[in-house]
This record gives sequence, structure tokens and C-alpha cells, in this order.
Amino acid sequence: MKKIFLSLGLALSTLNHSALAFYTDSTPQLEIPEIGSGVGFIDQQKEKFIGEKVYREVHRQLPILLDPWLEDQFSQVFSQILGQTQLGQPVGLVVVKDPQINAFAVPGGLFALNTGMVTSAKNMDEVVGVMAHEIAHVTQRHYSRSQEAFKGQGLLALAGILVGAAVAAKGDGDIGGAVMMGTQAAMMDRQLNYSRNQEREADRIGMQFMSGAGYNPQAMADFFETMNRSRSFVSYMPDFWLTHPLTSERMSEARLRANQFPKVAYSRSQAEFDVIKWYAAVLTNQSNERELQILVNQNKYAGMLALATFYLQQGDYDKAQQQLDKAKQLNAEHTLFVLLQTELYLQQNKVDAAYNTVIAKQRIAPESRALSLKLAKVYVHQNQPQQAEKLANRFIQKNDRDIVAWQILQQAANLETTNPMRTVNVLRNRAEVEYWSGAEDSAIKSLLHAQRLSKDNQSMSAKIESRLKTMQSERQMKI
Repeated sequence: MKKIFLSLGLALSTLNHSALAFYTDSTPQLEIPEIGSGVGFIDQQKEKFIGEKVYREVHRQLPILLDPWLEDQFSQVFSQILGQTQLGQPVGLVVVKDPQINAFAVPGGLFALNTGMVTSAKNMDEVVGVMAHEIAHVTQRHYSRSQEAFKGQGLLALAGILVGAAVAAKGDGDIGGAVMMGTQAAMMDRQLNYSRNQEREADRIGMQFMSGAGYNPQAMADFFETMNRSRSFVSYMPDFWLTHPLTSERMSEARLRANQFPKVAYSRSQAEFDVIKWYAAVLTNQSNERELQILVNQNKYAGMLALATFYLQQGDYDKAQQQLDKAKQLNAEHTLFVLLQTELYLQQNKVDAAYNTVIAKQRIAPESRALSLKLAKVYVHQNQPQQAEKLANRFIQKNDRDIVAWQILQQAANLETTNPMRTVNVLRNRAEVEYWSGAEDSAIKSLLHAQRLSKDNQSMSAKIESRLKTMQSERQMKI
């Protein structure tokens, strides 16, 4: 049975940046998007559809971390790298709650990175190196080029991405999921040179993106070495590991190439990256109270915020407040501090204190999605739905796939008890949450229900009908 699953993995993982995973009899049963059989060069419109389709599938099958502050940190970096490219508006970036080292990219500009990649990195530049490498795969349209060169075999690559990533996320220690950047298992020997060339091309162009955005290209070579060391933790090493492009030769080439760029300092202070790293570690259960306490004893700000987060998750509000009080003495203006303190007040039903904490910071930085959505959450608690909707809609207009913003709109709509369209609006917003979370059938059912309830309101009925047709059409289309 194991050999059957390995053969399936070989057949599916045809893209360089798809996830590599190893299968056993205990492998969970997974579903993948239906892949069409057409052959030909995929245009950009088709690629955007692919990106959005896989975005929904990723949310449905993988443990996506919906944390606006953490998303903001990586989105800022993501935007800086994209600024070096000619890509249009990308589908977006998602953070996967998974301790495995991995990142992957999908045509249309969908990028995913695991929290394990962040907690394994030494600095933000190493994370940027992975992002730049994956962005290079998309800018060079490796998916489309593979499809053209190998007569449709590349169409299976999206399935490989999801199967590999989902097995790694859901598997246990027996599965031995060594998942790393740019992984590939070639279907046939004749694809190997092409695939390795793609990886080298992504390394080279990715380093150019890094340098242009002010990041240190040496960090990409550094992280290759980190990934290479991770092999020692693999419990089952299949034969096709030898075909993996991350060879000693490639690592040496990456270091030589990085040495050709002007020397630059690493981009962020270590203290700031440590805040991101340890916060991510707590959210994904990759840390414990003891090691966080050691950081606090060393007077590390990152440790204080991370331990406060740990206690907040445990529901120990007194200990969480103690850590925030310590952090406040070092920096009371840090956005994550403000968000944690606001959330702590909300969980204790101290709504006024929560409002006073977040409003001052949000007024200074209204562009911050994390602060604005936290303020919108406070408005929901204050029974001010219109204020909450105003804030959430600002970010929906920028990105109609913003699940957290749609959740707030759903909650706010439910508070409007005097609105005759209250139930209809709740259903419409719930449909968007369901749709972008990958529950396409449930979303369509919610809209059908809303359509029945709005039949006497011509304007509303027309809006629902339009959105319903789009959802139904996208659900039926094949990649």
C-alpha cells in the first residue's frame, strides 16, 4: 500500500514548488479539485481562476491561520517583493498552521507559507528568500511552461500541491513529511533537467527580487542549508528523494550566486523578527510555557508577548495581564501589544477598556488591517453594527476574499434587528465566509435561501442572483 501511495505522489507532484509528502496506510483520505484534461498555454485569466479555485480548496483542506496581524507582517514583505515584478493583482498570501517547513505557489498569484517555515528561520530575510523563490516560479509561469512542455502532465501539479500539503498537515509522525521549498518528484526522467532548470531559474530571479527590495540574497542560500539539515528528521526516506532538485550542487550554486550581489545588512532587527517568530510558535502549538518563561526571564519583549498569548489561549487572564504589564514597560505602542491587550479586555467583557485601548492606535494607523478589524470586533461588542460594517467593508473592497472581514460583516448584520433585510444580509455574508473557506455547496445553499427571502425586493434579489450565478459557474468549471 505504501508503494501505491508513493507512486501516486510521483504522478501528482510534477511542479517544482508543489509539496512533497510521504504516504502510509494511515494517510487520511483527501479530496482534490477536479483537474480538466485540456492541453495548452494557460492565459492569465485562466491562471487567476486557478489561483482562486486553489485558494478555496486550500482553506477547505488545510488548517489556515486567520490572524490579521501575522498576515499583515507577511503581506507587507510579500508586497515589497511583488513590487519588483510585473505581476498584476495577486490572489493573495495564506499562512498554513503547520510545523513542517514548506511554501508553495500557484498560478494566478496564490502563495502559501507554513508557520513551520517561520519558526525554523533565523531572520525575516530567510522567509523573504522562500517567498521570492516561489514568486519567481509564478512570474516565470513555470506551471504553464511545464504544461506546454510535457503535454498536459503539469495539469496534475495542483493536485500534487494539495495532496502533499494536506498529508503533511494532517499526518502524524509515521508519515515522515519532509516538506520543503521547491520540492519535486519527477514523473519521468526526461522531465528532470527541465525541472532542475526551473529551480535554478527561481533561485536566480528570486535573489534579484530580494536584492531589489532591499533584502539580503545570502539568506536564500542560508535557508537552503536549514532545509538540508531537516532531512535528518525524516522517518522514511523514499528512493525518489535522490531526484529532488535541492542537491549539494544547487546549494553551492546558490551561495556563489548570492556572493555576486552587493552586500546588504539583514532587513529587520532580530528583536522584531523574534516577536513574529514566537507569536507564530504559540499560535501553532510549537512552543511551551517553560521555554517562553525562559525568554521572559531574559527580559525578551518577544517572550512577554508570546507568553501573554499563551495564557490568553488558556483562558488564564490574570497571568496574561501580568505578562502584558511587563511588556508595557518596554513598549506600549507595539501593534501586537495593543491587539493582545484589546482581546484580553474583550474576553473579560471589559468592552469600554478594549475600545479605549485600540481606538487610539487605530486612529494613528488606519491603514492597519489588524487594528481596524479588531476595532470592528469591538464595535460588534458595543452593538454598533454600522461602525463595524464601515470598517470591514473598507477591506472587502480591497480584497473580496477577506474571510475575517466577512465574518465581522455577518456578525454586524445579525445585530441590525430593525432592518427588514436582516436575515438576508446575514445569509449573504455567511455565504461569502463559506465560499472563500472552500464550502462552495454550503455558500450556494445560503444564497438560495437568501434569494427566497428577498423575492419581494427586486434590487436585493437581483444582487443575489448575480452573485449566485458567479458562484455556481465557478463551482462547475474545471481547472
